[in-house]
Amino acid sequence: MKIAIVTDSTSYLTEKQYKQNSIYKLPLSVIIDNTAYLEEIEIRNEEFFEKIAGMETLPTSSQPTTGQIITLFNELSKEYDAIISIHLSSGISGTFANVVSVANMMETITVYPFDSELSCAAQGYYVLEAARLAKNGYTVEEIFQVLCNMRKTMKAYFLVDDLDHLVRGGRLSNGSAMIGSLLKIKPILFFENKQIVVFEKIRTTKKALKRIEQLLTEDVIKGYPIVATIIQCNAKEQAANWEKELRQEYPKVRFETSYFGPVIGTHLGEGALGMTWVEDQTKIETVLNKQ
Repeated sequence: MKIAIVTDSTSYLTEKQYKQNSIYKLPLSVIIDNTAYLEEIEIRNEEFFEKIAGMETLPTSSQPTTGQIITLFNELSKEYDAIISIHLSSGISGTFANVVSVANMMETITVYPFDSELSCAAQGYYVLEAARLAKNGYTVEEIFQVLCNMRKTMKAYFLVDDLDHLVRGGRLSNGSAMIGSLLKIKPILFFENKQIVVFEKIRTTKKALKRIEQLLTEDVIKGYPIVATIIQCNAKEQAANWEKELRQEYPKVRFETSYFGPVIGTHLGEGALGMTWVEDQTKIETVLNKQ
C-alpha cells in the first residue's frame, strides 16, 4: 500500500523536509487588514512580522477550506492508496474536524486523520516519523501505533511576552479569568486535553526557561534518546543563546531549531519562546538494527 502523508502549515517544516520526505501541505491562512495570505506560500515568517509591526488591530487566522482539502485529497488519490493527515490540535483549530468531515465524504481514497493534540515542531515530529515509516513500507495501523506511542514522551512548553494575544484569540483556556492574576508573571504554557493552559506561574523569563530545562532533565535521566527543538517567534537571538547553553548542558540530546510562523505567531505574539522534545525514533531504530 502506498501511503501519502499530509499535514498543515503549522508543522513549520522546511521546504527540504517536505521535498525529501514526500510530505504534502494544507496551508492555513493569516488575515491582515482584510487580506488573507496562505501561510508559508503567500507570506513568509519575516514578511509577516514586517507587515504587522505597529498594527493596532491583531491579525486573525483561518483554517483550510473544504474545497482545498478535497482538491488535494483527490489529486493524491491518483498516486496513493491511502492518506494519513496529521494536524494541529483540534482544541485550538477547526482544521482537524474539517479534515475528518472531508475524509468521511471521500470516495476516491481512504483518509486517516490524526489529531496531534498540539502544534508546531511537536506536530512536525509526528509528520516526519509517519513519512519515514510510510517510505519504509509500514501499514497505516503500524504507523498509527508508533504515533500513539510517541504521545507518551511528547512534551512541549512555551512562554509568551503578552498573554493578551492568546486571550483575545480565544486560544488560552480560561484566559480571561486568569489574565489579571498573571500580570508581571511569566507563565509557562502547555497543551492539556488539546487546549493551551497555564502549566506554572514563574516570575521571570530566565526562571521560566530554567524550569523548562528542569522538565527536560527529568526525561533525560530516564535514559532514552531524546530529540528536542527550540522554537521562537521572531526572537532568533534569544533562541540561539538558549540553544547554545542547552547543547553544552545536554550533550546527548539531539537539538534542532524551528519557529512559530504567522498563524501561530498571531496568537502567541512576538518574543514567544518554547521547547518541545520526544523520544528520538531514529536512534531507537539504529539500536534495533544493530541488535
